[in-house]
Amino acid sequence: MMKTRSAIAVVTIVLAAAGLAAQAPPAVDTSKIGPQVGAVAPAFSGTDQFGKPHTLASVMGPKGAMLVFFRSADW
Repeated sequence: MMKTRSAIAVVTIVLAAAGLAAQAPPAVDTSKIGPQVGAVAPAFSGTDQFGKPHTLASVMGPKGAMLVFFRSADW
């Protein structure tokens, strides 16, 4: 009888812990972080890997420009 209660208690604790771990993280309100989709990017400049400066206006083509930000772990 005592072993059964202990086993039930252990199973209950394990299931409760698993339920807490499976909960999704709170949603991030992206309307307060950075530019929004469709917004016009502010004028900026940056340097490429060869040391040459570029501005948003200098890379803008007839159909616009696509900005891709890539974070590398090996830089």
